[in-house]
Amino acid sequence: MAIVVTGTDTGIGKTVFAAGLTRLLNGYYWKPVQAGLVGETDSDVVRRLSGLRPDRILPEAYLLTTAASPHLAAERDGVRIYPEALSLPAVDRPLVIEGAGGIMVPLTREILLIDVLTRWDVPVVLCARTGLGTLNHTLLSLEALHRRRVPVIGVALIGDEHLDNERTLAELGGVPVLGRLPRLDPLTAGTLAEGFRRAFPREVFGL
Repeated sequence: MAIVVTGTDTGIGKTVFAAGLTRLLNGYYWKPVQAGLVGETDSDVVRRLSGLRPDRILPEAYLLTTAASPHLAAERDGVRIYPEALSLPAVDRPLVIEGAGGIMVPLTREILLIDVLTRWDVPVVLCARTGLGTLNHTLLSLEALHRRRVPVIGVALIGDEHLDNERTLAELGGVPVLGRLPRLDPLTAGTLAEGFRRAFPREVFGL
């Protein structure tokens, strides 16, 4: 089985969530397109925070230098992203796939990430902030996924508690709110494993 971890925006914590989910499922992690190579890549972060063996972190299909939308990063590197070449790896355990940015991010001047998600037909977990602005961004993202008939497991909230936002998303989003991963300080493999286990029982992912 496979699960796509995507988000309403960049920088909301979906890589940390993906690390926690990969460990919870004792699975594999794959970031098909990595844009930005300064410091740790998302695969590096997942390797550090999941506590899994390095071979469980699959190599990226595209490694792009610039921290920008994949279409622009690829153009600056002189690379062409071929979405049709992004085939799901064959693995013997659950596969956690992390998208780049939000669901409408361009991979090329013609193709969006959501186009690839539609072709894959793999269930999605949508990561969202808990605070101001999350209602608009999350509901718009869910509407786009619903229109493309991309299966959505639910919304995973990341950040400080905001009960009304959680309630409103559950009422209006048409999918479950799976739980909330709080801020973790310090953020280590151990604190993430414990915090993730408390926030997201395995069964909420249909397992």
